[in-house]
Order: sequence, then C-alpha cells, then structure tokens
Amino acid sequence: MNYPRFEDAINALNPNATFSAKSIDSIEWLGETTAISQVDIQAKLDELLSAYSTEAYARSRKAKYNALNQLELISDDAINGTTTHADAILAIKAEFPKP
Repeated sequence: MNYPRFEDAINALNPNATFSAKSIDSIEWLGETTAISQVDIQAKLDELLSAYSTEAYARSRKAKYNALNQLELISDDAINGTTTHADAILAIKAEFPKP
C-alpha cells in the first residue's frame, strides 16, 4: 500500500465515486456521485493513515527480507548444519519489532 491520500479515502467511502480534484478543498463531484463531506473524507483519511503507520514495521521487514537470498541461505544451512537463515530473520524482526 502506498501512502494514503484523500483520493484513497474517497474511494474507500464510495468505490464508485467519480470526481475531479487537486486537493481535498476543491473536489468536484461528477455524474451521479453524491457528495461526501470534507469531514467524512478527513476522518477516513486519518483512519487510513493510522493503519498505514501501524504497518510500517511490516514494510520495513519486507524490504529487508527481499534483500536476503533466502533460498540459498536455507540450502546452505541444510548442507552445513548452520542457522544463518534463521539468525538473519530474527535479526530483522529485532530491528523492526511489531508495535
């Protein structure tokens, strides 16, 4: 998920909404779309931002996990009787703990 924007809040409130806007202060509702209040949009945006912040650790972990060559580490551990892969995973989890 990308950093939430007011457009995401509108789409979360009404997936079928059609609108044109450059900012939350200048929304033009198009077609048959019923206008959504700025207060409701801001409340939903705050909710989306909170959820995004809560998952920051997961995004950070994923980036580190993706940088590991996990299959090679697992294979080498099986051959050598080592715990390199498990150690790397635990280090990432320690660096980015769940809130």
